[in-house]
Order: sequence, then structure tokens, then C-alpha cells
Amino acid sequence: MSKPVLTARGVSRSFQSGHRTIHVLRDLDLEISAGESVAIIGDSGVGKSTLLHLLGGLDRPDAGTLKFDGQALPWDDVDAIARYRNLRIGFVFQFHHLLPEFTAIENVEMPLRIGGNLDRSADTARGMLVRLGLAERTNHTPAQLSGGEQQRVAIARAIAGLPSIVLADEPTGNLDPSTGHRVFALLRELQHQNGFALVLATHNERMAARCDRVLRLADGKLQSLGKDDAAGYLPEPER
Repeated sequence: MSKPVLTARGVSRSFQSGHRTIHVLRDLDLEISAGESVAIIGDSGVGKSTLLHLLGGLDRPDAGTLKFDGQALPWDDVDAIARYRNLRIGFVFQFHHLLPEFTAIENVEMPLRIGGNLDRSADTARGMLVRLGLAERTNHTPAQLSGGEQQRVAIARAIAGLPSIVLADEPTGNLDPSTGHRVFALLRELQHQNGFALVLATHNERMAARCDRVLRLADGKLQSLGKDDAAGYLPEPER
């Protein structure tokens, strides 16, 4: 296994609900190595999305440290944490979160332009969409695309900037099983071609089984599972 690219040590996160404090993550540890794939499973509401948001710099832990390439995430530097999200992390969510008024190519270009890649953003975006089989759909808005096409645009947007890590939160949960399988296969193919680490939150047994490691999130902490053990925590595979 290569060296860790992202580490979490003693990470905790809680939320207030009225007078109650809900402890979602408790003293959690995690290492993600360059190029590996990690599936995170667990019951709905257990904190999988919260964990991915912390890893991606979208949220800040109450306690503990997160380090990228050995350097602590710069929580107090708004510009630096924005650069980390833009340049180092790719996000793929269950709901694609494409900007409805922009075309597919414009959606993929957006983070490239934000990151300062102005000269070649259109060429890079178009090339990524072509790789994902969307050559004829580049100038279509999200409303003109199918669910699978929208999610492929979201994947193109996530990886066009060549991130070190892609965080995928139920990336096929809003798709039918056949389309979801194809989208996940494309994501794994792109991972092998580009070498990014993949952290996948999922309830899908087939997807989890295709990852290098399976971790179960329960009671605020992660437990390493073998592939056979993981099957006991997941629903029956989709037919």
C-alpha cells in the first residue's frame, strides 16, 4: 500500500437538535492511501455523509485532526481550504447538483475556471465528456439529459481537475440498477486511468465488494470488514 494521502485522527463531530446534542462521529481514525478505493457502509443517518464532508473540507470537525499529504487542513484560512476543495478533492453526490442554467460543458468547466485554469478549461471539459460518452451532449442543459447522463456530467466535473481524492456519496443511489452499474463501472475505470483515491459511501453490496477495503461506520467509529462480513450489513444485491 502506498503512503497515506489523507488521514483523520481522533475526529469527532456533533450537532445540536433543540436541547439535545447528537454525537455523529466519535474519536474516529482513518487513513486513505493514494490510488486505493474504500467503501464506507452503515445504516442511513449514521454519519457517512458527515464524514465525507469533513474529508472534503466542506465541514469542520469539533475535535481531532485531518491531514492531506502530512499537512493539517487549514481550517482558519478560508482561501486555502477553498483551494484544497477545488484542487485536491472531487465530489460526486447522489443528486448531481449540476447548475441548471448551464450546459454540460459549462458545468464541467466551472471548477476549472474557479481554480484558475482559464486557457484550457473548455478543451479539458470537452475531452472529459467525450471520454464519458457524452460527445453529443456537451451543449445540453441538465434538464435535457437523462439521470445517467447527468451523473456522468457530475463525474466529469469531479475528475476534470485531476484531484487526488474523489469522494462519492451514494453516487448511483438515484439511478436505476442497470444505469447505476454502468456509472459506477465508469467511475472505477477512470480511477484506474487517473490514479485518484476513491472513498465511496454506499448501501450497494456489489459496489462495496469491488473496492479495496470495506469499512462499517457505527456508533461514530469505523470498523474494518472483510468482504464476506460486509455482505451481512448490506441489502441483497440489486437484480
